[in-house]
Parts: sequence; structure tokens; C-alpha cells
Amino acid sequence: MARAGKGRRKQSATDKTVAKKGTDVNPKSMVIRIGAGEVGASVSQLVQDVRHVMEPETAVRLKERRGNKLRDYTTMCGPLGVTHMLLFSRSESGNTNLRLARTPQGPTLHFRVEKYSLCKDIMKAQKHPRAGAHDFQVAPLMVMNNFVTSDAERERLGDAAPPKHLEKLVTDMWQGMFPPIQPHTTPLQTIKRVLLLNREPPKEGDNGSYTISMRHYAITTKITGIPKPLRRLYAAEKLIASKEKKKSALPNLGGLQDMAEYMLDPSAAGYTSASDTEMETDAEVEVSAPVMRKVLSKRDRQRAATGDDGRKATTQGSRPQVEKRAVKLIELGPRLKLRLTKVEEDICSGKILWHEYITKSTEEMKNLDEVWGQRNKEKEERRRIQRENIDKKRKERAEKGEKEGEDDEEMEDYEDYDMDDDEWHDADNVGPDDEVEGEDEE
Repeated sequence: MARAGKGRRKQSATDKTVAKKGTDVNPKSMVIRIGAGEVGASVSQLVQDVRHVMEPETAVRLKERRGNKLRDYTTMCGPLGVTHMLLFSRSESGNTNLRLARTPQGPTLHFRVEKYSLCKDIMKAQKHPRAGAHDFQVAPLMVMNNFVTSDAERERLGDAAPPKHLEKLVTDMWQGMFPPIQPHTTPLQTIKRVLLLNREPPKEGDNGSYTISMRHYAITTKITGIPKPLRRLYAAEKLIASKEKKKSALPNLGGLQDMAEYMLDPSAAGYTSASDTEMETDAEVEVSAPVMRKVLSKRDRQRAATGDDGRKATTQGSRPQVEKRAVKLIELGPRLKLRLTKVEEDICSGKILWHEYITKSTEEMKNLDEVWGQRNKEKEERRRIQRENIDKKRKERAEKGEKEGEDDEEMEDYEDYDMDDDEWHDADNVGPDDEVEGEDEE
């Protein structure tokens, strides 16, 4: 017979993590597909690939359902500490859309995915694809290029250049998705990936378009200035030190008469090839070499600190060993080409701040502000009535002498509930040739 549960539940590890979310400054994300069975297999795989890009601060094994609405995800963003939401959807016309939202109060950036390539397609095109198991334990290094238009370029483009506040908003949104990296304190060995975001320069006939190309690479390094045989021996030494025994780790020297035959190329009359001796100067960085040190006991430390005659010996700090390494990038995927079409004030349900295809006059903007102000007043009035009804039910229960239980918890969840918040605004990102219904109301 199972033991009866206690009245007070013990605090779990998840609750302790949630309680400490105020001190956690690392941003967290949630990548979601809207319409689990309607987006198709390609978009579903694209969502999974983007989750790997956002690792480790993301929900990799998140399962969506058709009945889930926007409120279901936004409600869990607060307890889980999620700061950004990436919503992938597919319109009836076949366009793939991406919404990048900042929780809990927005804004929301609407992108149209013009082109994309999955990770499996990129790996098939590579001769030696990268499959590092430890590459996704640390957030990638994000590099942004050409996100801000210079004043000279803005004067040349004229109306084709996007507004300055839009560029700053898009830049801040992308920068806030990953934790900041301190160059002086962050070890270079921990950075295994890089995310490149390049904004394509606007053209004269684009009417202020904002297109971003995204690439995801793995960072690999190798020692330069050392012949290939020595590099093989160095790699074998590292494998033996890590206790990963492989048959191909050490070279087979059984058929050689001398070690020089292995170090020198016999086909070149005993000389190494030019590619082995030439110094590779492209994409070189200097890093501190890992040095293994013996852990000394207390007695050994005392002997090292004092001389033979008992006087304290002066020790000079030893400089760390520095070695040159060549940096190489191997693409992991996915590839994305995103075009910004709309910016909203709230999470997928607010006022339109910028639109690529539709422009409003000053009078129309004033009328829209009045409409949104009236909607907000009505929303606050509905919430006030809901709170009054909940307080009334609690007083009636208190008079009857009923105990507070699960129904009170349900009422607390219902206290801030609004029917308008549960509507999923999944209107397609309109294009220049698409028909728009109800856009004047926005």
C-alpha cells in the first residue's frame, strides 16, 4: 500500500531555481511552432534546429499541441524566467513567418522567412561535417554586421533607408537574446560556436526594407607552425590523456627503420613539404596553452616557499605558455534569410509601430491612438469587474465556513484572465500583392 502524501509539499529543485530567477541575468528563450500538425515537417525540423542554436538556455524538448494558445506560453514565461519567444508559423499561402517577442510586455518583430536551409541539408553538402557533442554547452558568440546605417549612407538612400529607431530596436532585440561575453574574463576555450547576423544593404527601390541573413558555425582550432606528423602525435597524446583509447590514435611505425622516416617525407628526398613548414598567418590567434601541474602537499608547498637555509626564497611569477592556433569555421546550420515586415507594441496583440507595406498619415495615427486608448480602458474595466466577482465569492465562502482549497487557486489564476488575451492574432504577414482585411482597424 502506498504511503499517504504529507500535507505540506517539499520544495523541489525547480521551485528553488524559480525562486532565484531574480539573480539570474542570462536570457532564456522558447522556440515554438504554431499549428503543430499544420506547419509541415520542414518547418518542424527548422524549429528544432533553431532550438539547438539557442542552447543551452532554451527548452529543447518542448512539445506543442494544437489546442495551445498564446496565453499558455506567456503564462509560463514568468515562472521559468523566459525573456524571449520565437514563434514559427505557416500561412495559408505557404509563407513561413517568424515572430520574435520580448516578454512580458513586448515588442514583437514580425519576420518573413524568405529562404532557409536545414542542418541536415548543410551536413550532406559537407565532406567532413562537424558533430561535436560539447559544442552546445555554452551559448554562441553573436557577431552582428551592418545593422546601423551611417549618416552618409542614409543621405544617399533617402526614403529607402529605414528609420533610426527601428534599427536600434532590432539591434537591441537580437543582442538581448544571448548573454554578454566579457573579453577579459571569458576563456576562449569555452566559446565553441559563433552566430553571424548580416544585414543586407538596402537598395534604392526597397522602400526601407530590413533583411537579415543568419549563419551558424562551429569554431575549430589547430596548432600552426608544426609539421603534420608532430600534429598527429600531439593529437594522440591528448586522446591518451583523456582516456579515449582508439586504434588509430597512435601512428603505426612498425615498417620504418628510423623515426626520421616518419618525420620527413620520403617522396621529397628526405625533406618536408612546403605546406608543412610554411607558417599559416591567416586567421591566427594566440591562446594560453593548457599546462598540467602537480598538486603539491602542504609540506611540499612549505619547502618550495623556503630555501635550504630557512630563509624565504623569492619566486618570480612564471609567464603562461602561449601558442598560435589557426581558427576555422565549420557551418552547422540552419541558414535563414529574414525580412522584417511589421513591429508591434505588445506580444502579438498590440499597436502597430512600423509596417513595411502600409503607411498611415498623422490624422490616421491619432485616430488609432484613440481607439487603442479606449480598448485599454475597456480591458481595465473588465478586469476590475472580475476582481470584484472573485472577492465576492471569497466572502460568501468565508461566511459559509468553507475551507480554502484548490478552487481558490483556480480563482487566483482567473483573477488576471481576460478573454481578449486568449485570442491568437495569427494574421499572415501581408505583402504588396496580398489582400488585407481589417488592417485599417489596426
